[in-house]
Amino acid sequence: MKRFLLQSTKLVTGLKYFRGFRANVESGYLQANVVILHKDLADDFETFCHANRSPLPLLYRSKPGEWGCPPLAAQADIREDCPQYCVFEKGVLASKVASLAPYSTQLQDMVTFYLGCSFSFERALEEAGVPVRNVEQGRNVSMFKTSVPCVKAGPFHCPMVVSMRPIPQDKLDAAAQCTHQIPLAHGGPVHIGHPALLGIKDLSQPDYGDPVEPSPEDVPAFWACGVTGVEAVQSTKPALAFTHSPGCMFVTDRDEATVSQQASESKEWPLTFCISQNPLHYSVASKTAVKCVRAIEELIGEDPGQRGIRALFVQDELLKACLSLSHSSSVLISTGFPTHYMHNPPEETDGPPGAIAMAAMLQALNKSVVIVSDQRALEMNQRIMQDAVDKGVIKSAVPVICFKGEGSDAALHFLCHDGDRSKPRYDHLVAIERSGRASDGNYYNMRGVNIKHLVDPVDDLFTTASTIPGITTTGIGDGGNELGMGKVKEVVKSYMPNGSLIACDVAADFAITAGVSNWGGYAVACALYVLNLCSIHRRYVQRGVGLLPTPEQRSLWATSLPSVAKEEEMLHILVKYGVRSGKTANLGLEVDGLTFYPTHSDIIQRLSNLSTTKIQQE
Repeated sequence: MKRFLLQSTKLVTGLKYFRGFRANVESGYLQANVVILHKDLADDFETFCHANRSPLPLLYRSKPGEWGCPPLAAQADIREDCPQYCVFEKGVLASKVASLAPYSTQLQDMVTFYLGCSFSFERALEEAGVPVRNVEQGRNVSMFKTSVPCVKAGPFHCPMVVSMRPIPQDKLDAAAQCTHQIPLAHGGPVHIGHPALLGIKDLSQPDYGDPVEPSPEDVPAFWACGVTGVEAVQSTKPALAFTHSPGCMFVTDRDEATVSQQASESKEWPLTFCISQNPLHYSVASKTAVKCVRAIEELIGEDPGQRGIRALFVQDELLKACLSLSHSSSVLISTGFPTHYMHNPPEETDGPPGAIAMAAMLQALNKSVVIVSDQRALEMNQRIMQDAVDKGVIKSAVPVICFKGEGSDAALHFLCHDGDRSKPRYDHLVAIERSGRASDGNYYNMRGVNIKHLVDPVDDLFTTASTIPGITTTGIGDGGNELGMGKVKEVVKSYMPNGSLIACDVAADFAITAGVSNWGGYAVACALYVLNLCSIHRRYVQRGVGLLPTPEQRSLWATSLPSVAKEEEMLHILVKYGVRSGKTANLGLEVDGLTFYPTHSDIIQRLSNLSTTKIQQE
């Protein structure tokens, strides 16, 4: 009876009214995108769907010449059941028709693919209290081609298409959570934030559908879209192919609520976090992963040296920094605190081990990594890096370079190709136990001694990065005089010894406080591992296309975690080059006056335990 009513409505009211009918009357049923191809292309297209599950969730593949789809609808006839079809000849849109019946002969050798549709989750959004602006405005949803390539399969390749819905900022978690539970309707969003990050230039000019007006507090949220199948047809250029016309869906007999319940096997829920304001960018991770990273952050806040660093702690700085790093492609790390100005070298053992631990994990995650050092210590740090490779602390050498800061535009040209702010070399800068510039322009150790003559102006990179869209910065410190800790400088001035003198004046976007700065580096490595084991986060980072990590990749990440053996070896390397403990100037296995055994070894082991036992595959 329902299919009879649909056909009657289509005949009596016409296509224009049917679109409104779809949004308001039939929203309780699962809807489908449709792609119809010659049987010789069917296996490759099915592989293409499986490789790109978010934009192309496969509901049913017909047999050649099969008009119906028994698992989805009784008495269906794909030749008639969409309100409008697109006819493609050699990849070019030849016409739009209300019926495929005239093509019945050709359809005998063709296969129909029914693909999930985001219209199917709009009622779930409304029931979760999330306004659906396109429905409120009586418009089709906005759909856009992106710069995100789908994974190729046989002849099929194309950019992913997304649908956009403006979501109130305080409803982002609800929107992500309720759609995550419906993977057959594309699942959760693949991007939240600035459209340019998907290669979309203008939200008022959709490639498909209608423009939708946002409200003032709305954030653009993007879901993978089944119109990707239309793009695949156009890219592959088959002699003849058919699709639904975007917005004119095949409506099944299956109730949306039933589909949602059947798909809700995962007990995980996504949470959203803003990781950048310029450009606006949110990331997503599961509640389990977030809880684990928060436990890691709490652990590194232990203060065995009784320095009072808990006063500098800001919750979720580790989480947000690592979410941002997980999205990055090129990372610049800086370390080096020449606190021992009376010794040669003046460096301390806090900083380099944490820097190399972060570099090792970033390297395993296929990020480009560079370390910037003071020029006077460049050769020593390059040798330390090579020794770390030889001893198995890190898999392969990371380039170690220097920045002298000569000239007013030196930092801009260092950070960006040809000094062009739209072409940054790095998308994240991290400083760990790096001496930071105070408000008077000098650099101080914790005793209040000015060591400016030993420090290159790496701070200029951070201040310049704050003016370049797309570069995020993180500072890791344990006293408040480290680069990036300017974010908490007022607290440093109030609570830390000599705080009003030594406080770093240069702020990072995220300031990670640790009992020892190395622990902050270890925590970053462990948090990145946890996040990338989180299937919700990995799917989001990959924009919903491609396969999840293989066992081999997971094994590589696990072996790149800091370990007691590797970090002990790292300290031996530093001692070999005369690098001393920060607080005592002892030349031995000690950092900030705390011996490696039992203090540092215990923290490293506990971090490892948290990372490998608290997070399971979701």
